[in-house]
Amino acid sequence: MTRTILFDSPFLLGFEHTRDLIERAAKAASESYPPYNVEQSENGGVRITLAVAGFSPEQLQVTVEGGQLIVAGKRDADARGEAERAFLHRGIAARGFVRTFVLAEGMEVQAATLEHGLLHIDLARPEPERLVKRIPIRSAG
Repeated sequence: MTRTILFDSPFLLGFEHTRDLIERAAKAASESYPPYNVEQSENGGVRITLAVAGFSPEQLQVTVEGGQLIVAGKRDADARGEAERAFLHRGIAARGFVRTFVLAEGMEVQAATLEHGLLHIDLARPEPERLVKRIPIRSAG
């Protein structure tokens, strides 16, 4: 990915982390499976819903690592006997996936629920405490 020109400004110091977040988000946006929705909830939180038809809770994993929400699904086709089936049409994907979402600092995963083939992941953003820090000024000399 090309480097963002905005972050090359000499007035923006220490924003390398922000640039990396934007690049990770752009990479995650290019993924297309499984389809998902992101909705704002009433209490200021966020709900991510992924269409994971055919996956059981044991085949799904939701983790938070390094500021990213990672949702992975692993299908074991041999255990289901799908390897021996002769499909005339196969429109339901039977592949595993890894989908990532970059989380803002302070975002917390509250719950993950699998319901009717949809995986709902509820996130909350706790109200940050307001911090004012006074910096003492010393005299040189």
